[in-house]
Amino acid sequence: QVQLVESGGGLVQAGGSLRLACTTSARTFSEYAMGWFRQAPGKEREFVAAINWNGVNTIYTNSVKGRFTISRDNARKTGYLQMNSLKPEDTAVYYCAADRRYGTITTSYVYWGQGTQVTVSS
Repeated sequence: QVQLVESGGGLVQAGGSLRLACTTSARTFSEYAMGWFRQAPGKEREFVAAINWNGVNTIYTNSVKGRFTISRDNARKTGYLQMNSLKPEDTAVYYCAADRRYGTITTSYVYWGQGTQVTVSS
């Protein structure tokens, strides 16, 4: 079982930055790819970014390319999502997820955190 806990959400003005963290106590964290997803009110959960087990490969949804950076520190068993130049449309609950397979499909991720709220004011 892999338990994930997100932190770092909050309220920020448009143009500002936040860094989300996703921590786990799982011994095998380094064996898992990690993804970040978000869900705005009334919308389906959508893919944001993913990183493979060793951090070599990353992928982003088009709307965040050049603004968000996904990374991980396997020694600390923590993944990160650095979010810069935030826009009001980035407002959502952000979830981290883990799975042995690296990809962008929401339903392919087995383990999920509880989510952290990010609100961007205009």
